[in-house]
Amino acid sequence: MLKLLSGEILNKKTECLVVPVCEDAEIHDDSAIIGLIKNAKKIKEFNGKKGESLIFYDSANSKSERVLFVGLGKLEKIDAEALRSFAGKIVKQLIEKELTEAIICAPSLLKSDLKADASLGAILEGAFLGNHIFDKYKKDKKAKPLKIVSVFTDSKIAKSCRLLPSRIETICKGTVLAREWVSMPSNDKRPDRFVRSMVKAAEKEDLSFSILDEKSLKQNGMGAILAVGVGSRSKPRLLILDYNPYKNKKSPKKKKTIVLVGKGVTFDTGGISLKPSAGMAEMKMDMSGAASVAATLITLARLKHKFRVVGVIPVVENMPSGDATRPGDIIKSYSGKTIEIGNTDAEGRLILADAMSYANKMFKPDVMVDMATLTGACIVALGDKIAGVFSTDEKLAKDIVESGDAVSEKCWAMPMPDDYKPLLKSEFADINNMSSTRYGGAITAALFLSEFVEKTSWAHIDIAGPAYSKTGGDYCGAGGTGFGVRLLIDFLNKM
Repeated sequence: MLKLLSGEILNKKTECLVVPVCEDAEIHDDSAIIGLIKNAKKIKEFNGKKGESLIFYDSANSKSERVLFVGLGKLEKIDAEALRSFAGKIVKQLIEKELTEAIICAPSLLKSDLKADASLGAILEGAFLGNHIFDKYKKDKKAKPLKIVSVFTDSKIAKSCRLLPSRIETICKGTVLAREWVSMPSNDKRPDRFVRSMVKAAEKEDLSFSILDEKSLKQNGMGAILAVGVGSRSKPRLLILDYNPYKNKKSPKKKKTIVLVGKGVTFDTGGISLKPSAGMAEMKMDMSGAASVAATLITLARLKHKFRVVGVIPVVENMPSGDATRPGDIIKSYSGKTIEIGNTDAEGRLILADAMSYANKMFKPDVMVDMATLTGACIVALGDKIAGVFSTDEKLAKDIVESGDAVSEKCWAMPMPDDYKPLLKSEFADINNMSSTRYGGAITAALFLSEFVEKTSWAHIDIAGPAYSKTGGDYCGAGGTGFGVRLLIDFLNKM
């Protein structure tokens, strides 16, 4: 679907040639494109300001059916995310016009800190992600994605970046896979079915997998996962996806193992501590961490990643029933620590606690990162566009934040003060799953998780805000965003 083009732009046949225009500078060095822009700027209403657009249906010397000029605003405001958003927005508009393909002209004269591969990559990402339509459950499928989006650039750049489209497409397919799992209704992804869906996708790649069912969870003493899932007729599972490039080769002396843990609550009613009905339908997205981790493992396999990465994914449905766990109950976790249930709606940290303890014992990772839609408190603190990163390893937190900035999946490092730990004290068990105060809920949730990490370098990413969008954005429709896949791929590559 994604292609790079170079050569004579006026000789390229296409339904739509898209030309980005800057308000206060020339951002193209191709004389033919400069000529097209000069003609466009003769129209009083178009100056290249952000949000402006102009379309020519009969442009002299061009073999394009139409030429669409799009304003990007001032040069100083044009960064990778601006280009990503521009491409996604344009592709969405072309879908509405029922076009099947387009060529986007990539700017070549941008700020010095925005390299050619970064600007091209951003346009390709925006175009691919903006071209995704989730209409599986609609009878009337009017909108159809574009078949091909080509990006035009200088021949030297096209040659040096020839592998970029396939790489971007592979990573973005992972993001789209996560999006579709998140947007899927909960009746189609109860724990057993969701696990089967992840396994089906993993089987197509070079991934090993194993599944712990309810019987195996009991045998392994995973009382925290079982306590969350006990109220549902759909019993819990623990899925392990293992990408191991050393599997059939001689292992290097200094081999590295990373564990990714993803929260998979396929629907969260809150259990006995029932949530309000308003907004509960969105709780189908409470498995976003699991979706992102599984999609990341699948993407790593497709990219032939260089070191071992293991995904540990606890999957449950949190429902009230006569069998459900009650506030005040005390359970025993896989680690041996006992947990008093202060609130059954603080369930994500329980399943993560068992999964993280298990991952530590079984895989002895160099680094462990968990991803979870864990707390509404994180949305209160950071809004719905930014994830919170919690870690006692400052470098690890910094690396994750930098990867988030690189792909515009924004993160913010949050504190983990020791003097908040007493807020989780229980009079009857080793720890309470709920803080004794309503304040700092995202922090106390992270501190709870830290009790099950031991000495492993670990980070917790709370994606409660950015994992799901009610209205969508420039390169994402309403529903699951797939947040975390591109971030984790960038982070792992830089390791």
